[in-house]
Amino acid sequence: MSFPKTIDIGSRRELFVDRHLADRFSGSAELRLGSPRPEGPALRFDRPWEGAFSGFGTVLRDGRRYLLYYRGWPGTEDHRDATTCVAESRDGKVFERPDLGLHEVRGTRQNNVILTCEEDMYTHNFAPFLDDRPGVPEDMRFKALTRNYGLFFLRRGEREDPMGLFAFASADGYRWRRISDGPVVTKGKFDSLNVPFWSEHEGCYLCYLRETSNLGDYDGKGVRSIARCRSDDFLNWSEPELCDMGDTPLEELYTNATQPYFRAPHIYIAMPGRFMPGRQVLRDDEGAAFGVHVDPQGKGYWHDCSDAVMLTSRGGNRYDRTFMEAFVRPGLDRRNWTSRCNYPSCGIVQTGPEELSFYVERHNTQDAKFLERLSLRIDGFASLHAGYGGGELVTRPLTFSGRVLEVNYATGSAGHLRVEIQDPEGRALPGRALDDCHKTIGDEISRQVAWKGGADISGLAGKAVRLRFELKDADLYSFRVREPGK
Repeated sequence: MSFPKTIDIGSRRELFVDRHLADRFSGSAELRLGSPRPEGPALRFDRPWEGAFSGFGTVLRDGRRYLLYYRGWPGTEDHRDATTCVAESRDGKVFERPDLGLHEVRGTRQNNVILTCEEDMYTHNFAPFLDDRPGVPEDMRFKALTRNYGLFFLRRGEREDPMGLFAFASADGYRWRRISDGPVVTKGKFDSLNVPFWSEHEGCYLCYLRETSNLGDYDGKGVRSIARCRSDDFLNWSEPELCDMGDTPLEELYTNATQPYFRAPHIYIAMPGRFMPGRQVLRDDEGAAFGVHVDPQGKGYWHDCSDAVMLTSRGGNRYDRTFMEAFVRPGLDRRNWTSRCNYPSCGIVQTGPEELSFYVERHNTQDAKFLERLSLRIDGFASLHAGYGGGELVTRPLTFSGRVLEVNYATGSAGHLRVEIQDPEGRALPGRALDDCHKTIGDEISRQVAWKGGADISGLAGKAVRLRFELKDADLYSFRVREPGK
């Protein structure tokens, strides 16, 4: 009999966002997508240099401060009005604008603008990140890629500025300088947020960017999709390669918001904006009554609709689309049923001991546009779920390092979680059978699983085993084998 290849999980935290570790399910056990909770506006785009077309945000946590970068643009015909702005927060829940005084905009220097199209040109969907690569100089700990407006809107003398993504760096996150002579990435569509980061998992810089798949049939123009390229030094990049979505329906993914999850950096979480062209929900009179803008061709931005989905990747040029349904819906507020609305900003941050937050654009193409905070429990993007009737998941053979099995779980008062450790052939190991495991009941971010003989499983470290998870009226969000106290 042959068995699946053994997976070494070491002491990594594993999430139930894909079927990477799953061998078989039984009963009512299934992978279930999480349900983000709306927490209200984090920032309203109500300054004169902001407005209906502001957005394409990135949220970073730098020590005790949270930084929100976004495009400010009221939607005027002149793209010279576009800016890059920063807001900050001490709790990640509500953001305020610092008066930086770096640029004069609309007759005042009392603003939070860090780049202007008029002066800098490089304000088209500025995408920064904190570079945690070992040995990064202090004055380059913030890095960014951004597209220029030069090809379409501005000229320097008689020469059009070349098209592409340009590299920037900063010491404090406010004052930025260009570090590339020309564009470092020249192939791609670029007309949304093109996100770079340092990947500890793959040992290189990655950029996930906007591209078009030629497999689509939308008026023969192809379908908006995602490509990626890589670099060892942030200045010299490989050519972008279209990402494989597996055997799933082709959909318009307008943005990608791909980032390593900070509690499990070998897993990239992506929350693309899913664009549904021509799928109209609002009546024409509603769109006009809401003050929805019209495009340069005179078409109202209520003739399409959008939501957000969740994709994951474990590296390489492939996304996993375990969940095809919406992760963020437009909801009851009909003002969110407009074109290119409900797109998540890039960035998932911890905003409480048991809480994650991310941020979504609402009321797009309307003067009342704002950024809403949505929350999840820690690791709560998805779960292994079973109802009252119970269910089980048995993993593929795996090896681990560590001493205790830690779980992030929630049960009903009548529910429970138990874990059996098996050999690769599926036989329960002595003292680690299901009946030896104490029922885990409650709702905790971190809990040790224990058997009658105790919680210490270090004697199995490095040996191929399977884990059999039994659940009743319960959700399991993540697990790892770790040393106590770590």
